[in-house]
Amino acid sequence: MQWKPHATVAAIVEDNGRFLLVEEETDRGNRFNQPAGHLEDNESLTEAVIRETLEETAYAFKPEALLGIYHWKHEHNDTTYLRFAYIGSVSNHQPELGLDEGIIRTVWMTADEIRSNAKLMRSAQVITCIEDYLSGQKFPLSVVTHL
Repeated sequence: MQWKPHATVAAIVEDNGRFLLVEEETDRGNRFNQPAGHLEDNESLTEAVIRETLEETAYAFKPEALLGIYHWKHEHNDTTYLRFAYIGSVSNHQPELGLDEGIIRTVWMTADEIRSNAKLMRSAQVITCIEDYLSGQKFPLSVVTHL
């Protein structure tokens, strides 16, 4: 059997100095993460990040740029992830939709609040993405091709 990494997407949303996160249940207790999830079959990466953000936050997400691609091996379960992080904005909050199973709530935190709660982040990728965003890193959506 051939080894394969897990392809995931994440939404990086900043509004007036605060970043959109979700608080979610994990096997290590409740943790914070960007709205994120796995790429599904027959789905583009941008479709995946739009879907995952809606499912986890009840907000419509509009991707505007690619922040980066992050290769990370989870130290607790030995799983390797390729995370495609997208910068964008949210609108049209639809609280009647409810949130995905395991998602407790959405939270808006400043970068300093995220840094000071580093131990409560789902992974180091959360802070790395925030720091990369704050440094101005971004790539046009056209760098990712879906055929």
